Amino acid sequence: MKLFAISDVHLSFSKPVDPSNWESVVEHKPMDVCAPEWKQHYKKIYYNWCDIVGRQDIVLMPGDISWATRLDEAGYDMQFLGFLPGRIIAVQGNHDYWWQSLSKVRKKIPPNMQVIQNDHIIVDNIAICGTRGWVCPNNGGGFSEHDEKIYKREVIRLENSLSSVKQPVDEIIVMMHYMPTNEKHERSSFIDVLEKYNVSTVIYGHLHSRAQRYRLPDTAWGINFHLVSADYVQFAPVLIRDTGLKS
Repeated sequence: MKLFAISDVHLSFSKPVDPSNWESVVEHKPMDVCAPEWKQHYKKIYYNWCDIVGRQDIVLMPGDISWATRLDEAGYDMQFLGFLPGRIIAVQGNHDYWWQSLSKVRKKIPPNMQVIQNDHIIVDNIAICGTRGWVCPNNGGGFSEHDEKIYKREVIRLENSLSSVKQPVDEIIVMMHYMPTNEKHERSSFIDVLEKYNVSTVIYGHLHSRAQRYRLPDTAWGINFHLVSADYVQFAPVLIRDTGLKS
C-alpha cells in the first residue's frame, strides 16, 4: 500500500463528468482565470491519478476540494472523486464552504472517501490526523482578533484529533490545509502540539503561485513537511510513503 497526497483540487462541476468526453465538462468557477496551467486541471488530475494510484492505495487530501458553497452543490464534484482509484482521506480547506455539518458531509461523500474532524483514521498502524488550520500570529498579511479566535480553535481541533489516537501506532501523519507556521517560519502553537504528539510528517496545501516561496523546508523541528497544492505538484498525487503492506 502507498500513501499519496494532493490538495487544492478546486473542483467546480456544474453537471455530471464523463471522462470519455471532457469537452462536455462545465465548470462554474474555472481555475484557469488564476493561471494558464490550471486549464482543464481536472483532466490532468484524473489521468495522473489513474496512472499512479492503485485501488489499494491511499490519497491524503488536505482541503480546498470543491468551490461549492452548499453541500447540495458539491454533488458532481463528489461524483468525480468517486471515479478515482484508491481511498481518499481529507480535511477541510478554507474554501470548502460546503463542509458544514460533519454528519451530513459523511453521508454525501463517495464510498471511496473519508473525512477527518476532531478524530483520526488508522491505516496500516499509521495514524492519520488533521485539521484545517489557520493563519498564524505575525503573519505578513495581518492577524486580526477574528484570526486569533479561529487560530486558537484550530489548535484545539488539532489536539483533539491527535489525542483521539489511543492505541500504539508506528507513526502519526497530520494533514493541515494551512502551513502550520507564519511566512517567517516562526514557532506556533501548532508546532507545539505537533511536537507534543511526536508527529513525523505534516502534509499541507493552500500556497499557490508566488506564495509557494513561503513553503517550509523539508524538515524542521524534527518534522517532515510536504507542500502538496495541486499546481505545486503538477496536478499529480505525490508519493509520501510506501508501507510495503497489502491492504
